[in-house]
Amino acid sequence: MRKDYKLEKRKYVIGGFIVLIVLIYIVRLFNLQVMDSRYKEFADSNAFMRKTLYPSRGMIRDRNDQLVVYNQPAYDVMLIPRNVVEFDTADFCRTLEITREQFDKRMRDMKDKRLNPGYSAYTPQKFITQISAQDYGRLAEKLYRFPGFFIQQRILRQYTRPVAANVLGNIREVSQKEIDKDEYYNRGDYCGDLGVEKSYENYLRGVKGVEILMRDAYGRIQGKYENGAFDQAPVSGLDLKLSLDIDLQEYGEKLMANKIGAIVAIEPSTGEILAMVSSPTYDPRLLVGRDRGKNYAELKNDFYNRLFDRALMGAYPPGSTFKPSQGLILRQEDIITLNTAFPCYHGFISGGLRVGCHGHASPITLKPALQTSCNAFFCWGLKAMLDGKRAKYGSVADAFETWKLHLVSLGYGYKLGVDLPTEGRGFIPNAKFYNKIYGENHWSANTIISIAIGQGEILATPLQIANLCATIANRGWFITPHVVKEIQDTVMPAALLEKRYPTIDRQHFEDVAEGMRMAVTGGTCRLAALKDIEVCGKTGTAQNPHGKDHSAFIGFAPYNDPKIAICVYVENAGFGATYGVPIGSLMMEKYLTGQISPERQYLEDRMLNSNTIISSGVKKH
Repeated sequence: MRKDYKLEKRKYVIGGFIVLIVLIYIVRLFNLQVMDSRYKEFADSNAFMRKTLYPSRGMIRDRNDQLVVYNQPAYDVMLIPRNVVEFDTADFCRTLEITREQFDKRMRDMKDKRLNPGYSAYTPQKFITQISAQDYGRLAEKLYRFPGFFIQQRILRQYTRPVAANVLGNIREVSQKEIDKDEYYNRGDYCGDLGVEKSYENYLRGVKGVEILMRDAYGRIQGKYENGAFDQAPVSGLDLKLSLDIDLQEYGEKLMANKIGAIVAIEPSTGEILAMVSSPTYDPRLLVGRDRGKNYAELKNDFYNRLFDRALMGAYPPGSTFKPSQGLILRQEDIITLNTAFPCYHGFISGGLRVGCHGHASPITLKPALQTSCNAFFCWGLKAMLDGKRAKYGSVADAFETWKLHLVSLGYGYKLGVDLPTEGRGFIPNAKFYNKIYGENHWSANTIISIAIGQGEILATPLQIANLCATIANRGWFITPHVVKEIQDTVMPAALLEKRYPTIDRQHFEDVAEGMRMAVTGGTCRLAALKDIEVCGKTGTAQNPHGKDHSAFIGFAPYNDPKIAICVYVENAGFGATYGVPIGSLMMEKYLTGQISPERQYLEDRMLNSNTIISSGVKKH
């Protein structure tokens, strides 16, 4: 009985082992034949070739329906290595006007998995990208002589003008990371890189199609499978209508030639960006075609960093363009009234500390302080808030946090959420920042007084500064700045259309707007005055420890029905009235009237022909 029991047990063990092996084989076969499509593709490739049909990418127009970006056909020479059989290599090289050495190198590089990680003898591989129309014509006639090779049509971008490169962006070949992240892409595909090409990629790219072709035993194409019954036509991408006025953008880039800095112009009532200039800039057509890689490398290594979008990413001390925000906070917190006057005897002097100023009447109230850009007024105001209101706030740190929260509500310190991919956030310090530097309860208004006039640790992007101006123009609200006005057959995202309200009451904006109007009629912005148009403005001269001061300006017009709000920032260019004001006023005049008046032609000529790069000493070595 004992012996029989052991035999019975062994039988079940062997049977279970056999069942386990069978199950493993079934699971493995299921994986190979159902779950893993690679083997099916390898088998199908003997009889069929699935040819991707790339959709036309959406076109881009400006706010006035002027075409800005369109498509042109491009052709890649492709091959499936497994299907390549002996052919006349010399004829092939002559047809494409390449040498035998170039041919051999391309074949080696294609099979090198370090250079081409996705290489497979069964799948299409690139041989040459973006051949000319002439090369395409010659090769198409002889393609039957070169088994395994075929031509893949693609789309390249083309530009009607050499402007707005920082806004438009470009397209490039996808990376492995992008392929892994989005199943839409395959090796060799293109996607948006920077600008609206990147941020609106899913709208612009369209939907791929497919064409199924039959092969014979030698791999030669015999025609469409089932007369194309299973083909899928590509679906074109959606067109975009930008908020940019491309004429204004081009004019701004001309005014900023031979200068380093940025211009941002916004339509206050909509948040639509009318112009966004980053200078020095580059021709977007440099990043199209077979020389894209070489040109991109040159731009990336450029001394002036032309790929850096200063309008969105430049973190600058706003200087006196910051003073309107300080006036708003002081009024909102009841630190001052319109009749509060502070002394200014050529500057702010407190406890041995001095912040200089220029000559004007003293003592001075808010509106004249904006008119004359008085440093002392805003320094005394900050000191009154941080040091003089202990009963209200409890501590300097608490008062400072209140100050910061108002600034954040005005659009400083964090990204605004513009529909472009490279926005910077600038920098507004908090109380912890100063506690770490000076020690808790060991700092006061005098310690950080330069922030009252947009210096010290305060940094802002030109977009943020322009947005403050648009908020003042609207008397207390703004819409998130954006560069796309319409998407074809699509409702715009609600976040780009909603009004945002700062923590400042409307009547205080009216007071600040009046002070900015006084700056144009009889203050630091007199050069901004336009005939029959009420312009408001504020100069900014931002100190620069690395060279000449930066020249800045904010302004809007008309006073009672604002159509444009603008920020101009020119690095190493001196006083705000020297470059910021003229460029800003010329941009406003050009947009509002379509031309520059004859009596201001001298100003335009001076801005177009000036070179602040050379005069500042910041030049290429």
